[in-house]
Order: sequence, then C-alpha cells, then structure tokens
Amino acid sequence: MYIGYTDLRGVVTYIEGYDMASRRNGRRCLDGWREWLMDHHHRVGSNLVWWAQIKQIALPDWDFTTPLSTDQEEHVLAVLFELLDAFLAERESAQPHD
Repeated sequence: MYIGYTDLRGVVTYIEGYDMASRRNGRRCLDGWREWLMDHHHRVGSNLVWWAQIKQIALPDWDFTTPLSTDQEEHVLAVLFELLDAFLAERESAQPHD
C-alpha cells in the first residue's frame, strides 16, 4: 500500500479517503468508529474527530498544541492500528454470516 507519507497525517488522510470511497460504494467502513472509541475509552472527548480521539487515547497527557515527536507519532500510529483492528474484528463478529 502506498500512502505518500508514513506519518500520522498521511495515514489519516488515506483512511479518510478509503472511508469516503467505501461510502460511495454502499459500504460502511468507519461507521460507528468514533462511538466505539468513546464506548471503549470513557475519558475520550466526544467533541473530537476520531484521529484526535486516538491521540488522546495514545497520549493522555498530551496538550493538543505541542507538535508530536517522531516517537510519539509512531506510538499513536501503533495505537491507531491496534484499535482499528479491534473495532473491525468486533464489528465483523457481530454481523450475521451467510
């Protein structure tokens, strides 16, 4: 997979684009993602977009204004993929199978 930039912004942009394309084709890629994050991480801000929620989960003491270090960004990406995998697996297991 080529996303252009392997930083958080590049990954978020790719995922957002994939979500938009899937919606155009009648799929529900990230439907319920923000809500799932709030249900599983009760201290997450309900007024935040999903990628800001991920930052808040991964870096609970981060002030939202200081640029992320390379190590912090790598940690946020690792948490993002861990949580996204858990979300998709949970949603998949809840769907009836033919």
